[in-house]
Amino acid sequence: MKSYVFKVVIEPDTYPDGRPAFMAYCPALPGTTTWGDTVEEALENVREAAEMILEDMRAHGEPLPEAAREGVATIDEPVVAVTVPS
Repeated sequence: MKSYVFKVVIEPDTYPDGRPAFMAYCPALPGTTTWGDTVEEALENVREAAEMILEDMRAHGEPLPEAAREGVATIDEPVVAVTVPS
């Protein structure tokens, strides 16, 4: 079993209707771009998007990203990752 940790970028943004939002994405996983009303919601949404993309990659036999330069850390055992606002 291997654990993956992906760098996430969260930036202030706006929805198409002009309401404030936060955009989040994983640079190592194209297609993970998502939004939320809060930083926490955007982080949860991008986590869900990453899980779906990784499941799809595995189902199609594609290699999962592992390059540290792309913001990916791998650990060869189960881990729990916790994000704490600074």
